[in-house]
Amino acid sequence: MRLFRLLLVLSVIAAPVAADDLTIVSWGGAYEAAQRQAVIRPFAEETGLNVDVTVYEGSWTDLAERGRAEGWDVIDMLADQARVACARGLLLEIEPGSLFTSEALDDFTPHGPDRCAVPQNAYARVMAFDDRAFAGVKPSRIEDFFDTTRFPGPRAIQRSPDGILEWALLAEGVPPEQVYGLLSTDRGLRLAFRKLETIRDDIVWWDDPAEPAQMLLDGRAVMAAGFNGRFFDAAQRAQAAIDIVWDGRIIGIEVWAIAATTDVPGAARDFIVHAAEPTSMARLAMRIPYGPTRSSAFDRIGLNPDTGAPMRAYLPNHPQHGGRALVQDSGWYANTEDLRQRRFRNWLEAAE
Repeated sequence: MRLFRLLLVLSVIAAPVAADDLTIVSWGGAYEAAQRQAVIRPFAEETGLNVDVTVYEGSWTDLAERGRAEGWDVIDMLADQARVACARGLLLEIEPGSLFTSEALDDFTPHGPDRCAVPQNAYARVMAFDDRAFAGVKPSRIEDFFDTTRFPGPRAIQRSPDGILEWALLAEGVPPEQVYGLLSTDRGLRLAFRKLETIRDDIVWWDDPAEPAQMLLDGRAVMAAGFNGRFFDAAQRAQAAIDIVWDGRIIGIEVWAIAATTDVPGAARDFIVHAAEPTSMARLAMRIPYGPTRSSAFDRIGLNPDTGAPMRAYLPNHPQHGGRALVQDSGWYANTEDLRQRRFRNWLEAAE
């Protein structure tokens, strides 16, 4: 009897604890819904792993404050935030050569994996407008965002210096290739904030990436700065005339990274390899218009399974889009985070 009880206790101790095998951290909304269908669910079905998805606000500080306590494993991050997190030891080094063949590494564009992150999609910060607000001439270039005489009405802008400073310099005639160099100087920052000052009274601020599209739908703004996928999703769902202006688009890269505190590094690496397959990237791009970061994925992208829309036409890194474009300088973002946030706070407080 004692032996039986001992064996029973040992079996309970040895039994696996009921828990999620992998926790993936993403951004919520239409983007996360597309990820679940295109990437996460196929991985769970193929591996038999239990996968939980949680939401965060996108900063490396969220990872530092919540990652260990909440058991984060794989995180969807902006490239600049991943760079900062990697430097602070918050991310697991991934050794790209151990995950991908040399042919696969050469297939990544515009750049490949680094020691802490694997590029997964290209998104764009764009200007969009409510077509109902302008009966005649429509906004067509980034200068129009700052022209409240020809295009009057509220502008929805993220409560952040990100993106709007680049646009301010473009609207002042600075060539795209000189924008980040100029923003690295006091003169460039002063020029950008001077331009932003011209629309201060017309700004309505947003914090949640889902807000700018909704502000256009509700009539709270006539123009908005936001992410191309969110505008696309809102227009499709509401059958509304939200038009995107591709001129001045700022193309950023989202990456997959692994928390340094993960308890399942093997499963985390397996997920990243799965998510970085051209077929996975193509499935995501067919559901929400964020472009793949592997060249071989483009030819696999077809119609949106729900609306039948030809999705390649909506990708921010599709070559058909004209106008000016910037590729976000993740190094500049990582190295100037404190500076630009401080200058932005000072500008906000100047009006109070």
